[in-house]
Amino acid sequence: MGTRSCQHICDESSPAIGEAGKTGEWRDSFPVIDQKKCIPARQNKPTCFLCWLYCPDGVISKTMPVGIDLEYC
Repeated sequence: MGTRSCQHICDESSPAIGEAGKTGEWRDSFPVIDQKKCIPARQNKPTCFLCWLYCPDGVISKTMPVGIDLEYC
């Protein structure tokens, strides 16, 4: 079997924090992470981070404990 090399050039986007503007000032409710139910917070290591799927890019911190930047979420 031979190997193939990919000759395609692909674009990759890296959105900046707050690219859509600050949204924290006009909200009527805000997200709260329950640290007792959060798997990464309980195990003190990055594991599931399902919250990344539902929040805008760059809003959920990758540090322990997990936090939310409320100016942009």
